Amino acid sequence: MTIHVSPEACPALVLNADFRPLSYYPLSLWSWQDAIKAVCLDRVNIVSNYDTVIHSPSFDMQLPSVVSLKDYVKPALHPAFTRFNVFLRDRFQCQYCGSKDDLTFDHVIPRSKGGRTTWENIVAACAPCNLRKANRVPWDIKMFPKQAPYHPTVHDLHNNGRAFPPNHLHQSWLDYLYWDIELVE
Repeated sequence: MTIHVSPEACPALVLNADFRPLSYYPLSLWSWQDAIKAVCLDRVNIVSNYDTVIHSPSFDMQLPSVVSLKDYVKPALHPAFTRFNVFLRDRFQCQYCGSKDDLTFDHVIPRSKGGRTTWENIVAACAPCNLRKANRVPWDIKMFPKQAPYHPTVHDLHNNGRAFPPNHLHQSWLDYLYWDIELVE
């Protein structure tokens, strides 16, 4: 899975006051309009600019490519239990067969058998595996998740998010991101 970012849209990478991205997945990006508004409201510092300049009747300004918040935003300690975060924890692949297509989620212990909708009982599953497993328990059908479901930390999700970089990384962002990509001079 790739996050699509158009370089022509000139998005600004948003860093916390400690110069770390607010999030890695989705990557913390603002539209150029939101970045300019935050600059005008004195909420951010401009760290780096694009070559693109905007013009108004009263001033010209280069579009910011990287901004940092003036006030530190404390990151959440516990991620929200959402479908997206379950998929991110499971790296957007079926925990039964490894497919990345037609993902849904599965109760490892079905609700009909007392299973609950919790981090520890939900896994990403492709529709065919979910249909095959139906409302049976893993040991009855010999379908066990490749990774046992667990309650991830925000750090776990950020680490997994780094494996799915956007299709466009502006050169000015690279000093603030920790992607596993080769940096070319």
